[in-house]
Amino acid sequence: MNELICRPIGHLETPWATTSDCPRNGRQPDPPPVCRAVVAPEFRPGLASLDGFSHLILLYWLDRSRGGTQELVFTPPFDDTPRGIFATRAPHRPNPIGLSVVKLLGIEDGVLNVIYLDCVNGTPLLDIKPYLARTDSEPDAIMGWLATPRTRHATKEKR
Repeated sequence: MNELICRPIGHLETPWATTSDCPRNGRQPDPPPVCRAVVAPEFRPGLASLDGFSHLILLYWLDRSRGGTQELVFTPPFDDTPRGIFATRAPHRPNPIGLSVVKLLGIEDGVLNVIYLDCVNGTPLLDIKPYLARTDSEPDAIMGWLATPRTRHATKEKR
C-alpha cells in the first residue's frame, strides 16, 4: 500500500492537558467550554463562507494516542466485553484520526470559536467540513453494541 502524507492546517486549543483529562465525548462536561480551532495563515482563505454554518465537522490527528501500537480487540473501560477497535471510538487506533461535530460560535482572524470538542490542547487540526443536517444526520441509525445496557462502570465519564 502507498504511504499517505497528511499535513495539519492548524491546531486545536482546549482546556485539557492530557488524554486522561479529556471528556469521553464533546457533549461533556455541561456546560461545554469554548475551544478554539486555530487555522494556519496559509489556509485561512479556505474559511470563506464558513461563518454561515451553525455546526462543523473537525478532523484532527490524535498525536498523543498510542496509534499503531494498540490491540485491535480490547475491553472498553465502561464495558465487560472485548470489542474490535473499529466498533469503538477509542483514540488508540491504527490511524489516530479524531472527529468531532462542533457548534460554531464565531470566526475571528482565522480562529474558530467552538463548543463540543473533546481533544487535548495543541492537537493538530487536519480538516474542517461543514455539517450538513440533511446529509450527515441519520435519525434511524442503530448504535450496535452500544444500544444494549452496559454492565460495568455505566456512569464512568472519563477515558
